[in-house]
Amino acid sequence: MNLLRFELPSRFHDYGLLVLRLAFGFSLMYGHGWGKMMRLFGPDEIKFADPFGFGPAFTLSFAVFAEVICAVLVMAGLFTRAALIPPFITVATAFFTVHFSQEFGQQEKVVLFAFAFLAMFFTGPGKISLDGYLKRSK
Repeated sequence: MNLLRFELPSRFHDYGLLVLRLAFGFSLMYGHGWGKMMRLFGPDEIKFADPFGFGPAFTLSFAVFAEVICAVLVMAGLFTRAALIPPFITVATAFFTVHFSQEFGQQEKVVLFAFAFLAMFFTGPGKISLDGYLKRSK
């Protein structure tokens, strides 16, 4: 039975966190944020969901901030825990306002993003990050 239980060196923990940050950060930025950013800075009138009543332009700007700027910070591992809060708010809002009544197949992406962001918030970015570099250079 010991064949099925194997340990990796502790440094692999940091590689795992790097992979998680890069995969989910890039997926959020490229798959969701980039199109919103093009819409925000495009010539057309801003039409976007406004679940909290702040106005479509503000809500779209917040989504772009969360899905582009914060996603880049997460990938770099800079201010990681703080940078994870806006994307978590964005995907939680999408879940409760758009996907809540849908089948799980339609909810799956936002659920995966939300729990990945929550896991990264609890674990931190790891040593292979700008946060880790700044911590070591103190």
